[in-house]
Amino acid sequence: MRRRASLVLLALAVFCAALAPLLRWYAYPRLAKIPPNQYQEMVLEAKDATLLDYFNGMQPKKVDKVTIVQTLKGNVEASKEIEASAGKDVVVWDTLTHIIDPEGKTVSQIPERYIFDAHTQDPVHATGEMVDGDAVEREGIEFKWPFFTEPRDYLYFDAQTRTSSPIHYVGPRTYRGMDVYYFEQTVPWTKVAMPKKMPIEGIDPATIEATTGTTLWYTTKAMFWVDPVTGAPVNAEQVIQQEMRGGIAAGGPDGKLTAFAGHVKMREDYAKYTLDLVASNRTKVLALHTYAPIGLAAGGLALLAVALWLEARSRREPGPRPEAELSA
Repeated sequence: MRRRASLVLLALAVFCAALAPLLRWYAYPRLAKIPPNQYQEMVLEAKDATLLDYFNGMQPKKVDKVTIVQTLKGNVEASKEIEASAGKDVVVWDTLTHIIDPEGKTVSQIPERYIFDAHTQDPVHATGEMVDGDAVEREGIEFKWPFFTEPRDYLYFDAQTRTSSPIHYVGPRTYRGMDVYYFEQTVPWTKVAMPKKMPIEGIDPATIEATTGTTLWYTTKAMFWVDPVTGAPVNAEQVIQQEMRGGIAAGGPDGKLTAFAGHVKMREDYAKYTLDLVASNRTKVLALHTYAPIGLAAGGLALLAVALWLEARSRREPGPRPEAELSA
């Protein structure tokens, strides 16, 4: 009986030992991916900001708060169409950044379509990739780092300038109890396109520079606290400055007019929600990548030890005594 049990345990040990590397190096690379149907909403705020008052003299003024609402929606149908030609799992995110002044009026709305590899987060170039209606070809990452982010610099795409530049790894940090990597990117003053959605109806952003001589300039310091397991930012902040320069609106060729200046942060309730969401996904990724393979390997070793122990005991026990010896 013990020998039969040892054989069963030995078979289970072999099964666990074979399943552990299979789960880690075959299943994980295929199962760890961004779902195509993701939906997320984020509210950010810039308190004590400076905002151009488009309705009263086109002059900058201090405001209590500027609100930025970002929505992200996975476009499943577009993902399927691109996957058919790309030959890999692709995610398409349609995002909208809606900027609102303290009175609830729209300052601008900027749509984006971001197309990327579901496993690696590398950009996938396909028809429809855009920022505010302008076709772009991204290089590097945007919104999300790869699974198991490395402590190094990455190429990061800035939607305002439509360009990519290094985002620097600064070092490890602890954010609300979670060990994260901290990254920073500074975009120098750059001439950027006017938003196609403007606060005043009837203004054609495409003709502002030609008709008034005024251009829009932008600089930012972007800061991200990234969970290295999922590659998802648990917190993001930006110190943004925008200026109208030259022409009629800015008061002459050398004139400058602040369009926006503020430190943009997540609203507290969304900061907590984001941390909880990332922590939950972190556990799932670690279970597939680390916990389950190690558990199976350890379980296989334990089963093997028990099987060998039972086999050794069964061999040491004497067999039944002969009948003649018993009758004597």
